[in-house]
Amino acid sequence: MHIGVMGHEGLSAITEMLVRGELWRLVTGYQTYGLVGVSPLGEGPETWFATAVLEHGGALEVIGAPAHPSPALLRQARAVHRLAPGIDPTAALLGLVDELVAVWDGEPGGPIADAVERARGAGIEVHVIWPPGSERAS
Repeated sequence: MHIGVMGHEGLSAITEMLVRGELWRLVTGYQTYGLVGVSPLGEGPETWFATAVLEHGGALEVIGAPAHPSPALLRQARAVHRLAPGIDPTAALLGLVDELVAVWDGEPGGPIADAVERARGAGIEVHVIWPPGSERAS
């Protein structure tokens, strides 16, 4: 099972705690065997998800050239999918996954909303994570 992730950066400290808990709950609901997290490793939810997958015993694949790479996570990745210039990173991510985790506030517009819409249009199951009380940092 390949599960991709996209999420808002710049979340409040309380939202980080809530989202990390929800990501852990979601990831541990899967069997370890065959579990592959696919992440661009952006700051925040994309890195937290990758960490949860690895801690649960799954494998990690990184897509794109992370803007804020985590050397420790990159070393643990079983594959790094580099994208050629002009390749749509959302399309590339969705092409690799069976499900998508979106840490998203539900607001229309923006890259996360676009990814959710495209995933649903392609028949990819989407898990939206935005626990009550979550907020973006100001």
